[in-house]
Amino acid sequence: MAESSSSGEPIDVLVKSTRDLLRPEELVREATRDIVKDEIRRHLEKTLKEDPALERALKEAVRDLLAARANEYAALVRVGTATARLGLSALPPEVRRALMKDFVDLLSKELGQIVERSL
Repeated sequence: MAESSSSGEPIDVLVKSTRDLLRPEELVREATRDIVKDEIRRHLEKTLKEDPALERALKEAVRDLLAARANEYAALVRVGTATARLGLSALPPEVRRALMKDFVDLLSKELGQIVERSL
């Protein structure tokens, strides 16, 4: 029976892992992709430098997009808060009190640790 190309010997394992790590076709593909991305980036930067109005419009659009994302995250936090409050309101009073006490104790402990680490 023919033995496979890797017999499990340490040197064979090392050679195989090195060969896998340095697959030339993959390295060439990644390097080519990086070169193309750099060329596109240079062309776009040149285009923006030649048209200041377009550059300002792009910056404004990106700023608006970031503001919209921030608003989205703030809304998600508000929805989460309202949902938590709804869940707490639906609990029987004695369970709610116990849960709130546990939550306040945990929060106090965590805040205390944060303060201790900051001093």
